[in-house]
Amino acid sequence: DTSRPPSGRGATRLLSGGGMRRGLLRTVATGAVVLLVAALAILGLRSLTNWPFGEEKIDRSGPAVLTAMRDLSEYHAAAGQYQVVIDIEQDAKYLPDILKGKRVIFLAVGSVDAYVDFRQLGDDAVTISEDRTSVSITLPRAQLSKPNIDPEQSRVLNQDMGVIDKLGGLFSDQPNPQNQEMYVVAQQRLAAAATEVGLQAKAEENTRVTLDKLLRSLGFTTVE
Repeated sequence: DTSRPPSGRGATRLLSGGGMRRGLLRTVATGAVVLLVAALAILGLRSLTNWPFGEEKIDRSGPAVLTAMRDLSEYHAAAGQYQVVIDIEQDAKYLPDILKGKRVIFLAVGSVDAYVDFRQLGDDAVTISEDRTSVSITLPRAQLSKPNIDPEQSRVLNQDMGVIDKLGGLFSDQPNPQNQEMYVVAQQRLAAAATEVGLQAKAEENTRVTLDKLLRSLGFTTVE
């Protein structure tokens, strides 16, 4: 009769096995609760008393600022866009301009960068205090890069040549030396313009500001 409950020794074994499993689960649950309560109590105690067992922070970090700066190589801290009109005339003695002579008016447009070369930093360029709160950096002076003439915007505005020069250009397979000279003169004029407006001084100031922000973000409070 399957509707009757089990009886005898088999039923006793089933009941005892179920009781053991329930007891084991209660033990595991009780242990987990105890561990959780203990962890919360320790965290609460730490927040109230600032961890009574004591902590010691040891900073063994080395001064990696110099290596990082050398990796940056050239730091281009300022750039200037310039244009200059170059007017060069060449006359021949005892001959009129219509026969022998040149005059070229050239518009040069380009840019000049001012940069600080971090590769020039020596091993003693960076000095860090023992408590790592202050740092002193000795930087090289800013330099001007080679002016970059924009060939798309630069052009000859006017060019007058005598008959002899025109004929000489017709039978020459060499590039126009006059245009090459214009580019050389334009580079010199752009470099002079960058110097006159103080582009190097601006680059040095920008470099100071950038490094000051960078080093303070690393934890230094005093930067020179």
